[in-house]
Amino acid sequence: MPEMNRRWTLAARPHGMPKESDFAFGEAPIPPVGDGHVLVRVLFLSFDPTQRGWLEDRPSYLPPVQLGEVMRAVGVAEVVESKHPGFARGDLVQGMFGWQDYALIPGALLGAKLRAGVPPTWSLGVLGVTGLTAYFGMLDLGKPKAGESVVVSGAAGATGSVAGQIAKLQGAHVVGIAGGPAKCAWLTKEAHFDAAIDYKHEDVAARLRELCPKGIDVYFDNVGGEILDAVLGQIAQRARIVLCGSISNYNEVTPPPGPRNLRNLVAQRGRMEGFIILDYVARFGEGVAKLSEWVRSGAIVHLEDVQHGLENAPRTLLRLFTGANTGKQLLEL
Repeated sequence: MPEMNRRWTLAARPHGMPKESDFAFGEAPIPPVGDGHVLVRVLFLSFDPTQRGWLEDRPSYLPPVQLGEVMRAVGVAEVVESKHPGFARGDLVQGMFGWQDYALIPGALLGAKLRAGVPPTWSLGVLGVTGLTAYFGMLDLGKPKAGESVVVSGAAGATGSVAGQIAKLQGAHVVGIAGGPAKCAWLTKEAHFDAAIDYKHEDVAARLRELCPKGIDVYFDNVGGEILDAVLGQIAQRARIVLCGSISNYNEVTPPPGPRNLRNLVAQRGRMEGFIILDYVARFGEGVAKLSEWVRSGAIVHLEDVQHGLENAPRTLLRLFTGANTGKQLLEL
């Protein structure tokens, strides 16, 4: 085993869109494994829009990554040495390992061992945080009913694609919003969506009026900004808007103005509610079981966008904000 650990640390807080120079690539000695700890070799890293928020020096549901710290990220790893009774060499585990080759973790903080027979990357995507976010956000907050119109933005992403398919399984008419003809074609031909809107080349508001003539009952929002405003202008009575993310605004230096159509929530007696997946930790087992059933039966399909090499970690993060990825963004080390 190597004595040195390659890693990316936070060198500067981004101003606007993150740059590779905001991170520093270097090496540090691999520390000895103490009692109760586990040393793992990272195999895959997950990349998610929420990581942009962790770079800001402000309070949130998790503390910010500090300057000089290894960049935070969830991953899948293999145990190479263990002094914790719950883990043995060769076990595959999930945890918060960061952008590095090796991580020394207290065994008590490691996630569960991965199940045999399930591709390890699924625990970072369709059966992991992104799939669970779609599951609880759509079913607990959106509550789609048969015959209702459901709209999902960021619909070709890891969370949006699963959220839309879950709504379709409830009998809803589902419209996805995504960037580019290839993503829109995948949504309708492979992911069971009834229709897709290409926000880069189509008038979103006009297409929503065409596809949802009786108004929008449920909107699963991953992007915020102008698309959220367009949806607010066309909600049906008792509409439910699920606020999952607002990636269109994450890299803005000056915060954009709020939605102009917010008052429509009053006229239509609608509800708009945000959530984070940590609200549902106690119910993860329920979500994983149902998602597994749907994936294995073919009722839900999913894509993984796998980049390669730890040296490409910052570039992989940027793919999320340029729309380069389709499905779950991963990095194989």
